[in-house]
Amino acid sequence: MLFRAFYALPDSIKGEGGRPVNALLGTANLILREVEEHSPRAVVLCFGPDAADYRVELFGGYHAERPEVPDTLAPQFADARPFFEAFGWTVAVSEDLEADDLLGTYARLEAEAGGTVLVMTGDRDMFQCANDRVTILYVRTGRQGAEMVDPAEVRRRYGVDPEQVPDFIALRGDPSDGIPGAKGIGEKTAAELLGRHGSLEAALDGAMRETRPRVRAALLEQRDELLRFKDIATLRDAGVKPPADGPTDYSGAAAAARERGINRLAERLDGLAGQQPA
Repeated sequence: MLFRAFYALPDSIKGEGGRPVNALLGTANLILREVEEHSPRAVVLCFGPDAADYRVELFGGYHAERPEVPDTLAPQFADARPFFEAFGWTVAVSEDLEADDLLGTYARLEAEAGGTVLVMTGDRDMFQCANDRVTILYVRTGRQGAEMVDPAEVRRRYGVDPEQVPDFIALRGDPSDGIPGAKGIGEKTAAELLGRHGSLEAALDGAMRETRPRVRAALLEQRDELLRFKDIATLRDAGVKPPADGPTDYSGAAAAARERGINRLAERLDGLAGQQPA
């Protein structure tokens, strides 16, 4: 969200001391829009390394082409935790696992406890979390609000079930993560293979029976590599605990925004604080 907001808003948006605050402002606005619409019992923001070591060890090209954090964004990343904690939101940080792993674990725990979950992300890898209790709020730059993605929408888009998304990514590839996928196998063929076999492993085991030479060759020649790609795309358990109930603290958030010179946001938050029941 911070990257998305940073590139969507000009860094001429500055606060106290002339420091850019565009990423903090844009991220706060994105989340607040959904909080106002859905009234969640708790909000958790997840942070982790851009590329977990174990994923890079599995495939050296993973996230290899990602740009460096811009100089005017790095201080906003550093300030994100105290800023968003002032909203009464939980900020979860992992040194070893990526933010997606934390998001997926929180979603699973809440669903297992009988709750419902909204996972706000701009990463389609997270479609693997969609089920009858978990909906993805897929954020795309230039759209008003997030798009609701449920299991039916995942099937409509990709022709696979949510739990098959890591298998699908392994076969089709994911340019945003630097995963090349199987040579000569695109989105349509990947979905068709998973529709027939159910999983990447079953498709690999049935490779010799494939009548299309390029598909057979890719499955036979890239077996170990494709299994590594699936491992990369599969979320890890982050070992977190479900967050306690916590309504948004609009007054605390307003104070934090004003302290940073984000005054229009502070005014908006003051107005929201006035609407909260005593």
